[in-house]
Amino acid sequence: MPNLSDIGTIKDILKRHQFSFSKALGQNFLVNPTVCPRMAQACAAPQGEGVLEIGPGIGVLTQELSACFQKVVCFELDTRLLPVLAETLCECPNVFVRNEDFLKADLKKVLQTEFPGMRVSVCANLPYYITSPILMCLLESRLPLDNITVMVQKEAADRICAEPGTKLSGALTAAVHYYATAEKLFSVSRGSFMPAPNVDSAVIQLHIRQKPPVQVADEAFFFRVIQASFAQRRKTAVNSLSAGLGIAKADIAALLQSLGKDERVRAETFTLQDFADISNRLYKG
Repeated sequence: MPNLSDIGTIKDILKRHQFSFSKALGQNFLVNPTVCPRMAQACAAPQGEGVLEIGPGIGVLTQELSACFQKVVCFELDTRLLPVLAETLCECPNVFVRNEDFLKADLKKVLQTEFPGMRVSVCANLPYYITSPILMCLLESRLPLDNITVMVQKEAADRICAEPGTKLSGALTAAVHYYATAEKLFSVSRGSFMPAPNVDSAVIQLHIRQKPPVQVADEAFFFRVIQASFAQRRKTAVNSLSAGLGIAKADIAALLQSLGKDERVRAETFTLQDFADISNRLYKG
C-alpha cells in the first residue's frame, strides 16, 4: 500500500493521474503521518463497525479507517479522484467509494443499505467552505450515529465547541449543541496539509444527544430565531430579531425584559434555554 504521508509518493501518484488541486472544492490533502491514525482511533473507539467518510481525497484517512472499521463508505464528488483512490485503496477491500454529492444523498437509505445492523460513525477532513452545511445535514437528518469526528478550521472548531452564551458562540454553536455535545480533541497545524492552507485546523467530536436539552414549540421557528439573532452580530438582539423576524423592536424589547434580559443585550449571551424561551413566546403556531 502506498505511503500517503510521503510527499514524493503523493506527487508521483497525482502526476501519473494528471490531477491538479481544485480551490473550488477546498482540496487540501493531509500529509502529517500522526493525524489520521489519531482521528480513526478516536472515532472507532470502542466499537469499530461502520464508518462514513466525506471527501476522502487521495485516501490518507481512508487507509486508517479501513484498519479500524469493518466497513468504510466514502463520498467523493470529484470524479478525477476515482482512479487515484482505486490505486491508493487497492489493498483495502472493505472500502467502498460513492461518486456522489454527500449533501444530496439519502443518508438514511445509505445507512440502511450499506450498514444493515451495524453501528455507524462519521469521520472526515471537511472542506472549510462547506463545514456548516455538512454538519447540519448530519445532525438534522437525525441519523443513528455513534459519533461524528471531523477536522475543521480551527476558528470553526472553537465556535462549535464553545458553550452557548459565551463570547465565541454563534448560530452554529447553538444549532450543534441542540443536537449534540461537542469537544475539541486536538489541533492540527497548517503545515500538515498539501497544499498548506492559510489557517490551522482542529479535530472535534460530536456525540449525538438522545433528546434535545431544551423543549421548543416548533423546531423550525426555534432555528429561525437563532439565525435571526446572529444575522447582525454587532447589533443588539432587539435589532437583530426585529429585522430577522419582522417584529417591532418594542415588542422584542418587552419580551426580553419579561425574561429578565437587558434590551441592550447581544445574542452571544443567550443560552440554549434563552433561545427556547424566546422562540416559544414568539411562536404563533
